[in-house]
Amino acid sequence: QMQLVESGGGVVQAGGSLRLSCAVSGGTFSRSTFGWFRQAPGKEREFVAAFKWNDRSTHYADSVKGRFTFSRDNAKSTAFLQMNNLKPEDTAVYYCAAGTRLITSTLRIGTAYDYWGQGTQVTVSS
Repeated sequence: QMQLVESGGGVVQAGGSLRLSCAVSGGTFSRSTFGWFRQAPGKEREFVAAFKWNDRSTHYADSVKGRFTFSRDNAKSTAFLQMNNLKPEDTAVYYCAAGTRLITSTLRIGTAYDYWGQGTQVTVSS
């Protein structure tokens, strides 16, 4: 079993930055694929970014490409999402997810992940 705990959310003005953290316990961090998803009020959960462990590839939603960056620290079993140039439309609850059996074609599908964190709120004011 793997436990994920997100932190780092908050309120920021448009154009600002935040770095979300996903602290992981249990499982094998270095051999896990991680994804970030978000859900805004009244909207469906959407894919934001993912890191696939076996080829170390990163993948981003078009809406965040060039602004958000995934990284990880294997020694601390923590994944990060650096978010720059934030926009009001980035406001959502952000979730970290993990899995070990994902392939490239399933990275953007939430149900393909086995483990989820509780989420952290990001609010971007205009």
